[in-house]
Amino acid sequence: MPAIPNIRYAIGDMVYAAADIFNDGGMPGIEEPEGLIAPLGARGVVVHFGVAELDESKEIYLVQFESGPDKLLGDPVGCLPEELTQIQPVPV
Repeated sequence: MPAIPNIRYAIGDMVYAAADIFNDGGMPGIEEPEGLIAPLGARGVVVHFGVAELDESKEIYLVQFESGPDKLLGDPVGCLPEELTQIQPVPV
C-alpha cells in the first residue's frame, strides 16, 4: 500500500458522517442504487484506511456506522475524508 502522508483518521477513531452518505452503486445490502447509507451525524468507527485505486493521492477510510435501534455496527463503508468529521454535526 502506498504511503499516505497525512493520515487524518486512525484505525479505531470515532467519526461522524459530515453529510448524508449515499450508495455509489457499490454497497451490498442497499436496495436503491443511490440509497442512504449513513445520515448526517451518524456515528462510526474507522476500521481500515488506504488510497483510491484510480487515484492514489485520494485517501479512503473504511468506516462501520451504527445503525438500527440497537446501534449495531453495519458493513464497512468507503468514505472520503471530507465525508467524515470528529465533531458531531448538528442537523439544521
